[in-house]
Amino acid sequence: MKSLLILTGHTKGLGKAILERFLALDNIRIVAVSRSILNLQNPKLTEVQLDLSDLDALESILPALFPRGEFDKVILINNAGRIGEVKSIGKLQLKVIQGVMNLNLLAPMILTNAFVAAYSGTKSEKLICTISSGAAHKPLAGWSEYCAGKAGLAMFSKVAAEDLKEKGFRVFSLVPGIIDTEMQADIRKADPSDFPALERFAQYKSEGHLSSASEVAEKVYYLLDNPILFQEVVQDVRNFDLP
Repeated sequence: MKSLLILTGHTKGLGKAILERFLALDNIRIVAVSRSILNLQNPKLTEVQLDLSDLDALESILPALFPRGEFDKVILINNAGRIGEVKSIGKLQLKVIQGVMNLNLLAPMILTNAFVAAYSGTKSEKLICTISSGAAHKPLAGWSEYCAGKAGLAMFSKVAAEDLKEKGFRVFSLVPGIIDTEMQADIRKADPSDFPALERFAQYKSEGHLSSASEVAEKVYYLLDNPILFQEVVQDVRNFDLP
């Protein structure tokens, strides 16, 4: 079965682990988009260097991100995102707010819209998976940018699922749990006066409660390889029992 994967944020953390998991497949083509690139010499992979928070640049390159061809399965994984400023409201910077919301919310909406337009007329199995967060459903002081973006994206995914259910698309908003990545390291550097939950997040690391990126990538793969087992839009990898 020939598959196509479009993946954002593929150079580090969960995105890199997802890339490695899908590159292990035999008959796949991957278009990976990130602000930096890995320069991997792999015929299955096309890397596109693009800052997804630059919406004008994204618009100009959109057609190149969705190749035509005969694919049995086409997958979009909206993974790229960043925590933004871990600061209390009143200390946020306008340009940072704009950049974070562009990357975490608007770019995935634009990519999803373009993905649907590109493949809605095909017979391919069509899957959209947006990497969400527990922060989409639970407010955390100091995380206003991140919580707001992820909450908006979770609702967008629910609307997309309703809008597209008669058009052959499955849509998932996937909570990946707490992963041992650079984002978590950045969170632990926050000022406790801006982030009251700092000690709890430090304990996640010191007490070994963080998942590895490869463990979570395997669960992302399992979801997308077995979508019939998952009927709800919002999914949480911590509820997955892998065979």
